[in-house]
Amino acid sequence: MEKIKKLGFIGLGLMGNPMVERLLNAGFDVCVWARSPEKAKRATDAGATLYPSVASLVDDVEVLMLCVSNTAAVQDVVTGQSGVLSALAKNQFSSLSVIVDFSSIAPNVTRDIAEQADKYNVKWVDSPVSGGVAGAEQGTLAVMCGGDPVIISSLMPFYEPLAGNVTHMGPTGSGQVTKIANQMLVSCNIMVMAEMFALAEKAGVDAGKIPQALKGGFADSIPLQLTGPRMANKEFDEVKWHVKTLLKDLTMANELAISQEAWSPMTELAAKLMDLHASKGYADADPSSIVLQYSHSTKD
Repeated sequence: MEKIKKLGFIGLGLMGNPMVERLLNAGFDVCVWARSPEKAKRATDAGATLYPSVASLVDDVEVLMLCVSNTAAVQDVVTGQSGVLSALAKNQFSSLSVIVDFSSIAPNVTRDIAEQADKYNVKWVDSPVSGGVAGAEQGTLAVMCGGDPVIISSLMPFYEPLAGNVTHMGPTGSGQVTKIANQMLVSCNIMVMAEMFALAEKAGVDAGKIPQALKGGFADSIPLQLTGPRMANKEFDEVKWHVKTLLKDLTMANELAISQEAWSPMTELAAKLMDLHASKGYADADPSSIVLQYSHSTKD
């Protein structure tokens, strides 16, 4: 696996583009496909090769990486009419051997797709990431993997330009469960931060100083240092991630909790508050904008 230089990549969004750029800078030949070719411009300008179809991409790479928006998007790319499995069915001599899914999707769907891919001798590794756009740009993402540990070990040359931490969590689907756990912590933290910044401001404190004041203490965190100043200064225009993404992940967390007969009241509340914010026109906004929901008077 270490000798492979040509990679396929589908999903040229906020995370995918900087990931492709880092792979290119590491010396890999990255081949991409995008439903809308104009979305591939940043990747092709950086040196990636644009392919006209999923089938043409699948026929020409050994490792295919995905970083798309949600469960339905992964299903469409992989099991859809013009997807990866359809291409494999038409070309039994395809060189594709491993699919690495960086997307955050439902664990049960991950396991189902992995079983379907295995019929074509293609191994699936769920590798959802945490660290946001900054982590993707700097190559410091946390990657949580589910799948065959031998295959995951062989993929390390590809993970190295992207991640500061790669952990094998268990069999297929384990990475997705771990990412859900990550998003439960992140989302509930973001909600409390928004509540806290709004309260501090109303109480006459310079909220912009709070991240510095708490730095190094038990309340400190990466989200506080990155998102806190944006909440305090009401700077939401640059979208680093999306409200709808956190809402999607919280919904999956609640579904997982129900399936496991686990109680998750904090996550349930966070999902309701996130959904409320999204319904007011902020679905595509940066999550730092959630502070606006707490800025009004309780009498309003």
